[in-house]
Amino acid sequence: MFTRRDFLKTTLAAAPLILSAKAFGRKGPGPNETVNVGLIGLGGRCREIAKTCLGIPQMRIAAVCDCFQPRVDEFMSSAGKDQPWKGYTDFREMIEKEHLDAVMVETTTHARAWVTCHAMAAGMDVYIEKPMCLSIAEGRAMVKMARRYKSVTQVGTQQRSIPLNNWASDLVKNGAIGKVKNVLAPNFMGPREWTPKPAEPMPAGGSENWWDIWTNQAEFRPYHHELHRSWGLWRDYDGGGQSFGVTGWGAHSFDQIQRGLGTDETGPIEIVLEEALRNEKSGKFDERTPSEDETGAPYYGMVKNTEGPRAKVRMKYANGTEILFHLDADRGPGLGCAFVGEKGTIEINRDKISANPKELVLSADRPNTLQVPETQPHIENWIECIKTRKRCTADIEYGQRSSSLCYLVNIARDLGRVGETLKWDPKAERFTNSKEGNAMRGRPRRKGYELPKKSIFRRST
Repeated sequence: MFTRRDFLKTTLAAAPLILSAKAFGRKGPGPNETVNVGLIGLGGRCREIAKTCLGIPQMRIAAVCDCFQPRVDEFMSSAGKDQPWKGYTDFREMIEKEHLDAVMVETTTHARAWVTCHAMAAGMDVYIEKPMCLSIAEGRAMVKMARRYKSVTQVGTQQRSIPLNNWASDLVKNGAIGKVKNVLAPNFMGPREWTPKPAEPMPAGGSENWWDIWTNQAEFRPYHHELHRSWGLWRDYDGGGQSFGVTGWGAHSFDQIQRGLGTDETGPIEIVLEEALRNEKSGKFDERTPSEDETGAPYYGMVKNTEGPRAKVRMKYANGTEILFHLDADRGPGLGCAFVGEKGTIEINRDKISANPKELVLSADRPNTLQVPETQPHIENWIECIKTRKRCTADIEYGQRSSSLCYLVNIARDLGRVGETLKWDPKAERFTNSKEGNAMRGRPRRKGYELPKKSIFRRST
C-alpha cells in the first residue's frame, strides 16, 4: 500500500499543469523534460510498478485508470485527497483528457492487447506488462500496430535491464562456453480449464457494464470471484499466469533463453511433445539445503505445493541448439535457464548466475547485483528511449518472440501428439505441417473488443 508521503514527494514537485510533448505537437519529450505517464490496470502488480516509478525523477504519474471503480478509489485514497492527478474507469477518456506522453498497461493478460493497441493508435508510447499478449497472432498484430504508429515499447521482462543478466548472456553469445548444445529450462505449468459455476453477486461499486469491460475478448460468463481475482489460472484469460506457470514465470525464463542465444527476432523450427500432459506437482520438494550454486533457491518456497498441467517439451533452432523444457520447480533457475555448451555451463536467473567451471563467471568486469528495485532500470530504459526514440531493451518484437515460445509449449501440449515433430516457420509464424496447430495461433474475439485497425481518438498522431 502506498503512503500519502510516497506520492506527494514526487507529484507535488511536478505541477499538475505540466503539458506533454504531444500537446505541443512533438512526438516525444526533450532530454530535460518530464515524461507524463498514465497507469492502466490498478492491481497488485501496478502497485509495485507505481512505487518504483516514484523513485524515477524523469517521469511523472499523471493519471490512473481501472474499469472497476472501487479499485480506482482504493488506489487514489492511498495517496491522500490532494493528489494532483485524476482517476478514470475508461482509459480512452483518460487519454483524451490528460496530457500524456505514455501509458503503462498493467491490466489482465486477456485485455492487454486491446488496451495497448488503442493506446498506440492514440500516439502513446507503451510499457506492456508480460506476457504481452494472449496468443501468437494477437502479439504479431501488436507489433504491427507499434511499428505503424512508431510507438516506443517496453515489455515487462525486466531481466533484460539487469546488468548481471546481460553480462552473462553476452558471455554465452560471445562463445565463452563454445557452441551451445542445449538449454535447460523449467517444465512450467499450463493454464486450467474453467468449470462453469453458479453466478455470484456482483461486488458493490462498479458501473453497470464493468464486468463486460473486464471480460473483454473472452467468452462472457456470470460473475465469480475466482475469475475476477484468480484470472491468471484460467485459459481464457492467460496462458498459465501463476507462479511457475508457462506465461507467469515462463515469459521471463524464455526471454532469458532468447537473449542468451541471440535469437531476439526469430524462434525455433521444431517443437516436440515428449510425454502426455498430466496434472502434477511442480516439483519434488525434497527436504535439503540448496547449494550456493543453485540460482533458483530463493524461489523454491514460492512454488511449494503448487500443482497444474505439465508435460516435457523439446524445441530445436535452425543452428541445431535444443531447448529442453524439463526442469522441476525445486531444481535450477525458475526465472531463467542453463546454457550447456562444449566448454561448460552457465546458469542465469534473476540477478544471480553460476557456472561450471566457476571460472567462466569470475572475471573482473562482472557487474554487481542490483541496489535498486529490480524493475527500476527497465522503466528507466523505457523513459530514456521515449526521449531518444530508440528501441528499448525489451522492444515489442522481442516480447513477441518470447511470448511465442510460451504459446508454442501450450499448443504442443494441447495437440497432444507425443513424439511427433511439429515444424514451425519462425518468419511466417506458422506451422508447416499442422492445420490444427495453426488454428491455435489466435483466439476468437468477442464483438466490441476486436483489435483496432485505426485510431478512434481525436488527439491521435
